[in-house]
Amino acid sequence: MERLKSVDELRRLRERLSAEFFAEKPRARVCCGTACMASGSAKVIDALETETRARGIELEIIKTGCQGMCQGGPNLRIEPHNIYYQRVNPENAKWLVSYTLIGGMPFRQNLFREDILREPIPHMTDMPFYKKQVRIALRNNDKIDPTNIYHYIAVGGYRALEKALTEMTPDQVLDEVDRANLRGRGGAGFPAGKKWRHTKRAPGNIKFVVANGDEGDPGAFMDRAIMEGDPHSLLEGMLLCAYAIGARYGFIYVRHEYPLAVKHLRIAIKQAEELGLLGKNILGTDFSLDIDIREGAGAFVCGESTALVASIEGERGFPRPRPPRLSEPGGGVWGYPTNLNNIETYACVPVIIEKGADWFRSIGTENSPGTKVFALTGKVKNTGLVEVPMGITLREIIFDIGGGIIGDKKFKAVQTGGPSGGCIPEQFLDMPVDFDSLTKVGSMMGSGGMVVMDEDTCMVDVARYFLSFTQSESCGKCPPCRIGTYQMLQIMERICSGEGIDGDIERLEEIGGLVQKGSLCGLGQTAPNPVLSTIRYFREEYEEHIYDKYCRAKVCKGLGVFSIDQETCFKCGLCKQACAYDAVKVTKDRYFIDQDYCTKCKACYLACPIGAVKIEKAKRTVAK
Repeated sequence: MERLKSVDELRRLRERLSAEFFAEKPRARVCCGTACMASGSAKVIDALETETRARGIELEIIKTGCQGMCQGGPNLRIEPHNIYYQRVNPENAKWLVSYTLIGGMPFRQNLFREDILREPIPHMTDMPFYKKQVRIALRNNDKIDPTNIYHYIAVGGYRALEKALTEMTPDQVLDEVDRANLRGRGGAGFPAGKKWRHTKRAPGNIKFVVANGDEGDPGAFMDRAIMEGDPHSLLEGMLLCAYAIGARYGFIYVRHEYPLAVKHLRIAIKQAEELGLLGKNILGTDFSLDIDIREGAGAFVCGESTALVASIEGERGFPRPRPPRLSEPGGGVWGYPTNLNNIETYACVPVIIEKGADWFRSIGTENSPGTKVFALTGKVKNTGLVEVPMGITLREIIFDIGGGIIGDKKFKAVQTGGPSGGCIPEQFLDMPVDFDSLTKVGSMMGSGGMVVMDEDTCMVDVARYFLSFTQSESCGKCPPCRIGTYQMLQIMERICSGEGIDGDIERLEEIGGLVQKGSLCGLGQTAPNPVLSTIRYFREEYEEHIYDKYCRAKVCKGLGVFSIDQETCFKCGLCKQACAYDAVKVTKDRYFIDQDYCTKCKACYLACPIGAVKIEKAKRTVAK
């Protein structure tokens, strides 16, 4: 690569690359994100290359980042017909070539369809999953090869940096981000502009800009998708931040479990350095920035800012008391003032500088402008990565974009904010999704995890699971988190195993409040949220576990009274074979369960093919 010596050279390069990139010709944009790669994207690419070569057809294959609909992978889009295919396997390659590249028609077998009675949908923009999405942070993920900087430049990449260096002062860049009210997408929602300004005002000539790509929430992969699929948008956002606050050095902190993200980031940094977009005297100006990568060991607590800084410095990932804040002397990396934002926040900055704060504020709500990326998972038909405008309702995300609940079962709750968030019940389905609304109902935005639960979900067991995660991830530095979460988990496990006692709910509420108030960092302060929110909205399930020894979702072992419905049972004997304790007895004309031998292990319940084994409530007791 020949180093660009000026902004004018970058403009001329973009004009040439754009003409080539957008020229109408046969292309296949194949999703090569982690999920689709695991589903076989590489084999699909090999099959397409083999088939087109054999037929003498010229086909440009672009290996893109995550295109969003992960449960339908491998995904690809064929141009210029712009037909979107899902669940493609190598055997489909010859049909895609025959029907679409040669015949110009869609191959119906791999098109998306909502159900068997409806016509398939050939275009991505017409699919319910994509219709209500507005892509800012993920704007390039389905278009470019993340390992090719020329692709990023062709679609308008580094145009915001170009504008900042030629038309704006550092203060003007900062003012524009501040005016856009870009709130941190890592979970806390603190305005990025205010954070930048605080770092800029800190004394000293050395400042750092740091990107938090730790993303430790179970089931969350928003930041990973950006780092894998559009790493240059992150670099450009960091460049604009460094220009605005006067930083000279930068770090991207990525968890070691994201090898593809680390690989693509290293390639992107090297390409940007070679082209003169990173390093000294960027584009011939006096602005310089060096960016390096630091890999974390996977500790959830390292998503907390001070623990992350400690990890960058080579120390153990322990949170530190504040003040001083990261933006103040003594608080940041090696004591220097440091600005820290998460990956998605930085990815939004170039668009704000290029299109303006007013454009950004026209999307979303007054106090939460712009969009938010969510990892939509759980008991929903269409799982994957979605980017929606702030203010959209939970119902629109789950039922319009997500397609509703698997098997058309009843919706029960949605967990937002990962293990630090809360469970939101059906009554709030029409609530707008923004920072303030989620906080009011006892949850939080978090980094963007969204787990949907149906009627077969035990809310007590869900709360126990998330609490077990945060308890095991506690660094142990402060007693409220270390001891309090352990005590809460003991109570939760006792309740789930049928040994709950009167007063357990109140004890959970009391200890949870103390953990929230007394913990040093955000992990401990939010760890009780899943338990407290489920007690708030699903208290009757806790009471059933404790007093009726019953789990309505039939999930928790050790609960309920097991019996066999004589009218349903056809005496196949599978329940008796499954029982390891000889609790299933046989007489001349029936099977029945001897309660003196039954350990409530659920083996018979799971073995019965027709649902003849029933689990009922025990006689209500108040155990002390």
